[in-house]
Amino acid sequence: MRSHLPMLVVAVVILLAVVFVASDRWRRGALFFGGATLVAAAFRLCLPTARVGLLAVRSRPFDVTTLTLLGTTIVLIAATINTLGVA
Repeated sequence: MRSHLPMLVVAVVILLAVVFVASDRWRRGALFFGGATLVAAAFRLCLPTARVGLLAVRSRPFDVTTLTLLGTTIVLIAATINTLGVA
């Protein structure tokens, strides 16, 4: 169970992002989704492979690089898209 705790934290943040998107707060939801991806990258970087559980897919450098690039891209796109008058 302990090895799945990092994945559980990431899943809770993703669930929160889905709630925001479902309640018409798509930008905030996208920011939380990107943040969850960056949290996953931080867990993968800081924790040993045996403790990250399902977050370990490939090698550590590959996982951290991919998650960081993806999370940063999501956050940047969500932060820069024009809301067209929508909150």
